This record gives sequence, structure tokens and C-alpha cells, in this order.
Amino acid sequence: MAREANRQREESPHKPLIGKRIVVTRARAQAESLARRIEELGGEVIEFPTIEIQSPESFAAFDAATETIESYDWLIFTSVNSVEPFLSRLQGKGKTVGSLTALKIGAIGPETAKRLEESGLRASLVPARYQAEGILDAVAAETMRGRRVLIPRAAKAREVLPNTLRQWGALVDVVIAYRTALPATQVAPLAERLGRNEIHIITFTSSSTVRNFVRLFGDKNLGAIVADSAIACIGPITAHTVEELGGHPAIVAEEFTIPGMVQAIVAYFASRPESGRRAN
Repeated sequence: MAREANRQREESPHKPLIGKRIVVTRARAQAESLARRIEELGGEVIEFPTIEIQSPESFAAFDAATETIESYDWLIFTSVNSVEPFLSRLQGKGKTVGSLTALKIGAIGPETAKRLEESGLRASLVPARYQAEGILDAVAAETMRGRRVLIPRAAKAREVLPNTLRQWGALVDVVIAYRTALPATQVAPLAERLGRNEIHIITFTSSSTVRNFVRLFGDKNLGAIVADSAIACIGPITAHTVEELGGHPAIVAEEFTIPGMVQAIVAYFASRPESGRRAN
């Protein structure tokens, strides 16, 4: 079967993932872009959502910030998931994107910037590194002193961005745009396929997807759960979480995006011509 999978890939150079079974752990509502790209390249997608995006318990602080949005100098989105709730609450206050013309807008990466653009907003800052440290690298500390900054984000997120901006003298308000929860996902079918050594890749696109994956499997060691399946991470922060929970990130995207991760997966298999051995 391995020889057959390799033959199929040679005959279909534009479908390098033929015969590969790849687990997508993104929230169901977000999984489409990754799943579609894998399938376009010939791979088989196994959806196993480990997070569910939910509204925060209260929008009080969020609404207070949007009500006085014109008083801010910067609006920074650290996740595409923050964009929709922000725009919805802004509209709920009777305001439009026109209220933001005087603000500088930062987006953690191209996916977030694209979503903003679709809503009529242009991100003036998209860092070269698609993480909080990248945003900090792209602004000068002295220019942030005294500036008011609003960061809509997840309920649980890294503090490096707001804490560093505050150290630089910025006045930072962090408001909760959404929270992630553990979804009702059936574990047994995937556990059985892992036990039969049928899964080639498990993809993780955030630290939350990793932690919840482990929780769904009863807080076991991640390396023991995935066995011989390779782990693909969207970036180094997610990879670090994988290591903390006992796993080994075999694939870490150099560009911290969905296309970047898919490219890294393709490169991984290209460097291992016999990696089709589990397709049986």
C-alpha cells in the first residue's frame, strides 16, 4: 500500500497529500479553510474540533470600550475571532467603522487583516511575525507612551502584549471578545484510528487546541495519545505547548498561517518518500 500511495503522488504532482489522513482540530466554524486546502492537495480530512468559540459571560467592559472608541489611539486584534464580536458590539452602540478612522489598527496576521478589510477596515500594522512579539517588534516603545490602546481578545490569552505596552507607558484596556470551551466531540472513533496507526498528521493551530485535545483524551501524555502520528503546529508558541504536554512537534510552520502550515506539511512528506506506510 505504501508503494501504491507513492505511485499516486508521482502521477499527481499537484496532489502531494494523496493517501494522507490528517486531523483538523480547529473549531468547526473555522476549520473550512484548512480542510479545503488539505483536500485540494489530495489529503483526507478527519475533523476533530477541540475548541468551541463562545460569547463572554458579560459584554459590559466591551460595550463601555466601544461606546468611547473614538478616545483610543490604537485598536489591536490578536485573533480573527475578535473581529466579528467587536463589529457587532460597535454596531449595537449605533456606530459604524467610520468611527475608527482616526485609530491605528493592528492585526496579528493576514487572516485577521483580511477579515478587517472585508468589513471596510484597513490594518496599518501587520507584523512580519504573526504573534504578539511581532507586533511589539513593529512599534517603537517611545511612540506608545501615553497612547490609549484597546485589545479585544480571548478570555484566556498571553499577557506579553498588554504588559509590555503598559511597561512602555501606554494606557491599555483589554476586553473579552470571546472565550473558548471544550466541545462535545466524540473521542472513541479517533482513538480507534490512532490505535490502528491510521493517522498521519494531527494539526494544531493554537495552544488551546492542544490543551483541549489532551483534555478530551483524559489528560493523558500527548505523545502517548498520538503514538506514531506526526504533530503539525502553526507556529512556535503552539509547538511549545505541544512539548509541555509531552508531545513532539514534527512540523512547525515558518509562516504562522494556515497556508504556511499546509506548505510545511507538504514539505514534511516530500522529505520522507516512505511516509505513506500508514495508509493501509
